[in-house]
Amino acid sequence: MSINLKKGGSINLTKEMTKLNKVMIGLGWEQTGRNVDLDASVFILGANGRLLAEEYFVFYNNLKSPDKAVEHMGDNRTGSAEDDDEIILANLESITPNATELAVCVSIHDAVNRGHNFGLLKDAYIRIIDVDSKKEITRYDLDASHFVENSVVFAKVKKSGNEWFFHATSQGSMTELQGLVDLFL
Repeated sequence: MSINLKKGGSINLTKEMTKLNKVMIGLGWEQTGRNVDLDASVFILGANGRLLAEEYFVFYNNLKSPDKAVEHMGDNRTGSAEDDDEIILANLESITPNATELAVCVSIHDAVNRGHNFGLLKDAYIRIIDVDSKKEITRYDLDASHFVENSVVFAKVKKSGNEWFFHATSQGSMTELQGLVDLFL
């Protein structure tokens, strides 16, 4: 049984699932008449809250981190998949020791030019699944407060000692993908 989080909620991923090592981050959405293209991305950050290096920004144009611990499985532009539309896999034990945080983000491609925002979607969500057991650990549904925004830092997965914690941040903006990059550079 998964935990359904609200903004500001968190869980200890390591304690929730014994020997949690590999997670799947799934992003899903349904169209409501316009072709809105969501993009999942992960920023691998150091203790200063900044990107370790450009190569540690995993998204549709950089599918794998240099340590090979985080991998984007490819871009879905339509939201028409049966289940998760975009998937990012992360091996928490293999992430470079300099990393202390993963910022899990979603943005809408070319949102400003097309007049797109999250309000045009239905059932947008992000979830974390334990790859080994195939169990959904947590799911976060995009709440109505982001209906005018086009990018969101949905969650942060933070390392403390040898444990990983999931924090539902729901920090939205109207800055598209470049604004997220600027936030973590």
